[in-house]
Amino acid sequence: QVQLVESGGGLVQAGGSLRLSCAASGSIWSVNAMGWYRQAPGKQRELVATITRGGSTNYADSVKGRFTISRDNAKNTVYLQMNSLKPEDTAVYYCNLDQTPRVYWGQGTQVTVSS
Repeated sequence: QVQLVESGGGLVQAGGSLRLSCAASGSIWSVNAMGWYRQAPGKQRELVATITRGGSTNYADSVKGRFTISRDNAKNTVYLQMNSLKPEDTAVYYCNLDQTPRVYWGQGTQVTVSS
């Protein structure tokens, strides 16, 4: 019933910036939080950043100070502004929506940072 549509991924040089967007549509109610996760080749999926409906944020230590998560609750959209990108940030980035008791995932968008 809920669909997540991501955009903004691509190829960027080290030190550059990208802005990811994720818009949720469908039967949406009681959204607890939205966020971004990523999975690099050969590694487990890891949390990047989350934001609650009230605005509380949480970041992985590896991206703190470089990435900023924000949201538009009226549009059920979450953004991830990524600055000072490093090759280590290369991964597939997944949008996440927590609607207790269910969790929804987007298809993922590729972010590649060249050195």
